[in-house]
Amino acid sequence: MPVRSIVRLLAVAKELWPLYLGIVISSVLVAVTGLATPFIIARVTDEVVASAGGAQVNVMAVVWLAGALLATDVANTLISNWGGYLGDTMAVRLRRILSTTYFAKLLRLPQQYFDQELTGTVISRLSRSITETTGFLNMFANNFFPMLITVGAVLVISATYSPWLTLLLIAIYPIFTWLTAVTSKRWQKLEAEKNVHFDIAGGRFAEVIGQIKVVKSFGQQDRELAHFAGEYDGAVTLTRTQSRWWHLMDVARRGALNLIFFGIYLIIFIQTMQGHFTVGQLVLLVQLVALARQPVMGMSFLIDSLQKAITGSKDFFAVLAEPEEDLPKATAAPDTVGADSRAETPATEPGRAPLAIEFAGVGFGYSGGEAVLTDVSFTVRPGERIAFVGESGGGKTTLVSLLLGLYRPDAGTIRVGGRGIDELGLTDLRAEVGVVFQEASLFSGTIAENIRYGRPEATDSEVIEAAQRANAHDFISTFPKAYDAEIGERGLKLSGGQKQRIAVARAMLKDAPILVLDEATSSLDSKSERLVQQGLEVLMADRTTLIVAHRLSTISSVDRIITLRDGRVDEIGTPSELAESGGIYAELLALQSSATKADRKRLQAYDILR
Repeated sequence: MPVRSIVRLLAVAKELWPLYLGIVISSVLVAVTGLATPFIIARVTDEVVASAGGAQVNVMAVVWLAGALLATDVANTLISNWGGYLGDTMAVRLRRILSTTYFAKLLRLPQQYFDQELTGTVISRLSRSITETTGFLNMFANNFFPMLITVGAVLVISATYSPWLTLLLIAIYPIFTWLTAVTSKRWQKLEAEKNVHFDIAGGRFAEVIGQIKVVKSFGQQDRELAHFAGEYDGAVTLTRTQSRWWHLMDVARRGALNLIFFGIYLIIFIQTMQGHFTVGQLVLLVQLVALARQPVMGMSFLIDSLQKAITGSKDFFAVLAEPEEDLPKATAAPDTVGADSRAETPATEPGRAPLAIEFAGVGFGYSGGEAVLTDVSFTVRPGERIAFVGESGGGKTTLVSLLLGLYRPDAGTIRVGGRGIDELGLTDLRAEVGVVFQEASLFSGTIAENIRYGRPEATDSEVIEAAQRANAHDFISTFPKAYDAEIGERGLKLSGGQKQRIAVARAMLKDAPILVLDEATSSLDSKSERLVQQGLEVLMADRTTLIVAHRLSTISSVDRIITLRDGRVDEIGTPSELAESGGIYAELLALQSSATKADRKRLQAYDILR
């Protein structure tokens, strides 16, 4: 049975060995106290039978035996609950270890991984695989060792009474194991197919909830529900086949065991009638066989959970096997996997001088697609403001993504401050760059926490100063809790302009020497845009700034413009130079002054708003 992935999970959490040891010790003691009970009852049975046959009644012996039975039961109760406590603690700590390891791995994966996976699918996979795995290990820890010790003891004890009993008991396990192995391969294949349906349903669920306004606005609730239910219908169909196969094989397994136990009981009953065993020994053997029978019959449930855990752990380790971004190693957090627990922890130093940026022969295409950028070369001087202009999908945002190290160029090199980004490392590279995206991308929590996101150690006065410079302080002060106001998921309690001003304050507080503005005001109304733009002007001072522009008014104030055509650099020059060159920028100026529908459509193709 392919349980190597389960063993790997235990190896991941090797620091839990004191809990493992405690569980093993408690299991041994539970088995010992459980095995003592049949012997006590057998002795009581012989005393009672002897007194019924006319022998002198030994009341005190029976009282002492009853007391021993009570003590054994109490000890068994206490020890089993102690072991259960250790097992529960181990399970939740293991869940913590696996979850943080999984999360740490996701944080180190390149952007391409997330481009190919739905957010909800990633979350569903985490929840399913870790829940099933830790649930099995918890049950395994609390049940397997007592079962193993009990069965071993029963085999040894029964051998002293009849070798035939022992042989029949031993025969149970290879038969059960073989029939289970026959079942497992097909069962796991069906389980993996079911998990695909669950992951797709979970992914779509998260996506719909995150975009519920769009779903309602377009009246697509029924279609989304049908799609969601359809995935579960697929899982139900597979479950019918899977369950039918499993239970048919379980009938075969348990039927074989029933025949073996029939032979065992027959031997015990006949040999007792023939005088080989006393009535007390009969009771002892029947109880011992019952002790051996119970865990064997319960193995179907244990193996069912094991199958799910194996399938889930395969998904878990498949994610851990994904290639990572090139991040330097950092100290592992407690209860995570040592070498695999690297994390991106940039530490910026406010007030550093602006840096130069150089793209030299850079080419790039998204996985499985055509080239987006081809032989792109340009240099940005320290403190210079550069705007990128080109048709939608022409590679402007891709340039920003490459600068941030979200993707690796297929060709050419990118240098920041005279150092290649491979030499810098992604942690140091991203520490040099502040970003304001078109979507503010705030987190649930307080306003202060969002502004501090790039510099968690910043003081309250630094947070307020950044907000003031970003034109955000006034509206923040109107909230009853001001900077401690909760803004909801993705900042839903704020307007678009308010969210964007907080994003600007966040970039100001980080105070990195390079600033990237990726269409930072394109989704705002004119009043909000004016306020945000004032904050951006303050933010751009004394920084190297790259702007993915959407308004010609913004472009006109930059030092130079770089135009892109078909993924290549078309022109580089000042706004005044390119206005006379007859290229893309000159065309945009002409289109902006035109009132025709065709010209407005052409302008929109360049992501330029009027």
